[in-house]
Amino acid sequence: MNAPLALLAELTHRCPLRCLYCSNPVELTRASAELTTAEWARVFDEAAALGCLQVHLSGGEPTARRDIVAITAAAHEAGLYTNMITAGVLLDAALMARLKEAGLDHVQLSVQDSDPQGAERIGGMKGAQPRKEAAARMVRDAGLPLTLNAVVHRQNLHNLPRLIDLALAWGAGRLEVAHVQYYGWALANRDALLPTRDQLDDATRIVDAARLAHRGRLVIDYVVPDYHASRPKACMGGWGSRFLAVSPAGRVLPCHAAESISGMEFPSVRDTSLRDAWENSAAFNRFRGTDWMPAPCRGCDHAERDWGGCRCQAFALTGDAAATDPACGLSPHHGLLAAALSEATTTEFRYREFR
Repeated sequence: MNAPLALLAELTHRCPLRCLYCSNPVELTRASAELTTAEWARVFDEAAALGCLQVHLSGGEPTARRDIVAITAAAHEAGLYTNMITAGVLLDAALMARLKEAGLDHVQLSVQDSDPQGAERIGGMKGAQPRKEAAARMVRDAGLPLTLNAVVHRQNLHNLPRLIDLALAWGAGRLEVAHVQYYGWALANRDALLPTRDQLDDATRIVDAARLAHRGRLVIDYVVPDYHASRPKACMGGWGSRFLAVSPAGRVLPCHAAESISGMEFPSVRDTSLRDAWENSAAFNRFRGTDWMPAPCRGCDHAERDWGGCRCQAFALTGDAAATDPACGLSPHHGLLAAALSEATTTEFRYREFR
């Protein structure tokens, strides 16, 4: 069994944005049920002892917590590399200075589109874009490295070249071009978000060209969608293999979307240690390795490369978390993806109700 390399600390579900692809669950954790500062400090100590190297302070919006500086300091004192994943709209210069002093190592700033109107339409918050630009400037002024995270889909892919220009203009050293993954609210809004194959191919060409043009200045990570694939991705490097998440209420999860799989029970840091959850819990061992796999995964040459794909996606599309990920061309459910693409490209555009 490997040690986890990274911990995703979902500090809260609270967020001023209302992104149409939000990965928060439908049932949000109330602030009164969130882990306390002291509980998060214990989680960070246990994560470091378990072998974690880095922690991603996330949400929701992590800066919505009044104790975010103390939480950051606790992660730093545990010896973890600290990355904050933020929308940036609640940051100000004073808070940025305190976060740096507390030991923050890196900031990952989300952006919904290249132009303010598109960003407001997708993120649901007026005036967000100027605040994000100001946040990027604060990060640079603090001397911290900046990653820009651009979640892309059918409604903003036409602006991908301008999103790359935006990353350069805002001083990011890294840009993550991440196609939407379809569970949670993204699944509810899938008809409006799924890109066509032509859009995907254009995006791939744009990214390849930009990597060459900006080599040495901007690193571009590229996460492609599953719906046009014939092979699934090794989701999170394999269930219970390299990654774990802790929810705002303290549930220990193999990935941040795992609670979308109904019928599974996940351990809580309020009842058990992080090590015991990682090594011994039924939830982490349920899809770890290859013994659980059905045909055609079992015995497949790709079984120890893709580890069966995404369990959350398998559940969302088939109702069975143990099914072969429909992204695989050998899955008996692969046709579900083609049907979804056909529906998305032929139906009239509309967003479904959000929250």
